[in-house]
Amino acid sequence: MATDTPTVLIVEDEPDLATLYTVWLGDEYETRTASDGTEALDAIDAAVDVVLLDRRMPTLSGDTVLETICERDLDCRVAMVTAVEPDFDIVGMGFDDYLVKPVSKDELLQVVDQLLLRSTYDDQLQQFFSLASKKAHLDAEKTDAELLASQEYAALEDRLAVSRVRIDETMIALIDQDAHRQLCREFMREP
Repeated sequence: MATDTPTVLIVEDEPDLATLYTVWLGDEYETRTASDGTEALDAIDAAVDVVLLDRRMPTLSGDTVLETICERDLDCRVAMVTAVEPDFDIVGMGFDDYLVKPVSKDELLQVVDQLLLRSTYDDQLQQFFSLASKKAHLDAEKTDAELLASQEYAALEDRLAVSRVRIDETMIALIDQDAHRQLCREFMREP
């Protein structure tokens, strides 16, 4: 029987945390769990909407699992949920959000809700929010001097600025189209 309930894949090598996340999310979402990267790649399919992915795991790291998800072009959102503090290496990673353990139930539910909402956005907005999330995490973790010295951070800021301009241009075009349609409707109504 098909269900409209979103599916969340929890990829966590600590069994107690995997169980806890499952309990927290189980009332609102279908959940699946994987205890390592290999299991995660076996468990993920088109039915998975959100992946909560640990970075440090046996067999395959979360970074490798993330790369494979991106290569497979799966239509899911990914949040890294990890004890690894964000560093400039996250700039090039294809995740949508990043949580540093320990996380609360509210934080976990909020990130899943936000990622599900983002999945309804077009690719342009999804990319913008992914870049903005990375920037926000680096802004919170790094000093101003570290940010200024990082080429990765400068590239991230440039990509974010370009993304913002593209969204603005798209919005202007949509508004112009809507205004044009409205004028045509008004013109057609005149005797």
